[in-house]
Amino acid sequence: MRAVAALFLLGALVPPCLSQQRDPFAWLYSPRGHGFLRADSNGGECPEECDCPPTFPVAMYCDGRGLTAMPSIPSRMKYLYLQNNAIAAIPDSAMVNTTNLVWLLLHHNQLTSDAIGEQAFAKMQGLDRLYLQHNNLTRIPQNLPGSLRDLRLNHNSIQKVIPAELDRMENLTILYLHDNAVTDVGTSLKGLKSLILLDISGNHLKTVPQGLPEELHQLYLESNSIDSLPENFLAGVPQLQYIRMAHNQLTDKGIPQNTFNVTGLVELDLSFNKLERIPLVSVTLQHLYLQANQIKEFTLGSFCNVVDVSSFSKLQTLRLDGNEISARDVPAESAHCLRQASTIEF
Repeated sequence: MRAVAALFLLGALVPPCLSQQRDPFAWLYSPRGHGFLRADSNGGECPEECDCPPTFPVAMYCDGRGLTAMPSIPSRMKYLYLQNNAIAAIPDSAMVNTTNLVWLLLHHNQLTSDAIGEQAFAKMQGLDRLYLQHNNLTRIPQNLPGSLRDLRLNHNSIQKVIPAELDRMENLTILYLHDNAVTDVGTSLKGLKSLILLDISGNHLKTVPQGLPEELHQLYLESNSIDSLPENFLAGVPQLQYIRMAHNQLTDKGIPQNTFNVTGLVELDLSFNKLERIPLVSVTLQHLYLQANQIKEFTLGSFCNVVDVSSFSKLQTLRLDGNEISARDVPAESAHCLRQASTIEF
């Protein structure tokens, strides 16, 4: 009798799937695949490998879960966090229910361009942010929605940007393309009428991109191979305030005389180039970085044509360290011209 009771107790502890070939309740204790949807405490569907907080039912957190494929996405989702996984593909079928997405974060995965469906993003007509940085992309995905305002594609292997890839992106305000292998962008930027920040540093550009958007405020072109600037470089971007062009191949000959003598410019970084003279800048410029060039002379006329009570440079920061001049080369009258400078480094 005791043996029978023990056998019955053991049978109650062992999952039925071990004692029966087919068990209708096996799903209660067996692992579920990535396509399985469970209910959260509010009754909404949620993939088992993700979290869908009841207090924020339109967000799905799947970041850092070791995923290799896209999970099932409930149609109610607006914010989808898939970063820090090993996802290698986005087939069109995986994005069927994503018409309500506002944020899609897919950075730090293993995505390749050929593994992203042509229509993967096409139905997301309200998408605001798309993060695809730190993947293995060789080109910008096709059919991106015109609603995008923040697009991050940095740290990939993109070599060329063609106009069709950024077509209809009139709402885009932020574009990160830095740390790729871009050699040419052609006229791709011309239609980005709302673009405020463009970071295309750490690429293989030899010239400044054509057709910079008029609303641009920040332009980052560091660590390229640019050796000259076009005439009237800044004429078409009257809102530009920050230019960073450190670590290029710029020479005095490659910079037209009045290129940077424009009002509105706040910060200019030309460090780590091949300049031998201080370029002419506007009296309204506040921060100028010229370290690690080959500058041999301190030309006061680069900052002030006339020095009096009402006319002087607004420069606050000037870096000249790593050049061929020292503080002894600065004329005494510079104290009047650069009266607002709080930092001058030699």
